Amino acid sequence: MITKNLALDSLSNDSLINLFGQHDSHLKLLAEKTQTTINARGSLIQISGDDAGIKKAERFLHLFVKEAEKENLTPEIAHVILAGNATNPDYEPQDVEIRTKAGNISGRSDNQKAYLHNIVTHDINFGIGPAGTGKTYLAVACAVDAFNRDQVRRIVLVRPAVEAGERLGFLPGDLSEKVDPYLRPLYDALYEMLGHNQVEKMLEKTMIEVAPLAFMRGRTLNDAFVILDEAQNTTVEQMKMFLTRTGFNTTVVVTGDVTQIDLRPGEESGLKHAIRVLEGVKGISFSWFKSKDVVRHNLVQKIIEAYEEQARGND
Repeated sequence: MITKNLALDSLSNDSLINLFGQHDSHLKLLAEKTQTTINARGSLIQISGDDAGIKKAERFLHLFVKEAEKENLTPEIAHVILAGNATNPDYEPQDVEIRTKAGNISGRSDNQKAYLHNIVTHDINFGIGPAGTGKTYLAVACAVDAFNRDQVRRIVLVRPAVEAGERLGFLPGDLSEKVDPYLRPLYDALYEMLGHNQVEKMLEKTMIEVAPLAFMRGRTLNDAFVILDEAQNTTVEQMKMFLTRTGFNTTVVVTGDVTQIDLRPGEESGLKHAIRVLEGVKGISFSWFKSKDVVRHNLVQKIIEAYEEQARGND
């Protein structure tokens, strides 16, 4: 058993509280994942365990510190950091540039660059964060690029049919007319990148397939680029069902905002559950977006930050 002491004298009291989490929950999670014992006395952190565990805990603790200094370190973000992937200590995202009819598209923020890098290097990817951060738009760009390069034979767009308490059966029209409003953001991105005529032709030839999540059961998707949008509105069972549809030569991107859940009271979000369950699975990447990544009107970022501040005040 080895013990190492780390002094975090540069952190303010507020940053230390943020770092440790409620009742030291973040430190307890870190200790569990690194098989170490971690105790905090003021700004002094004591880590006990074997040499490998201590080194691992120290590396992740430094990542926790970076987050705590910048923004609120939440349990979800702590889980993502411990999952490795885009937040491991040696991670350096390569510059990824996507070519579409709308021009070349690349990540603007560090998180967007990491997200694009993860999509081209992992089979299953999660993009989590507030509206306007480019999660869906960049996923569609990657899908278009993969199709244009003949890396996949089709693009599959999926959304849970739950929005503000409404479900498909209560909407007028046939199946296509019921689903279309939910997929409008995906359509808009496709129209911009491919042109309206090409999108319509690809829809006719099922090169682009639109499907409500409930219709994915029993299928296996090969040679496809699959995007599940608004994934925070999936149930745990739906998320498991969707992820297990992944076939050979298929890239899956799951996007969502865990602060905008429209499920019935008592139903757990499949996205929030997946963050906890899949954190240690190799081959799956997590990209976490924040208000600073918003690429819409600058007031959108301020609005998101205001709501986040209120949420922290209510905790």
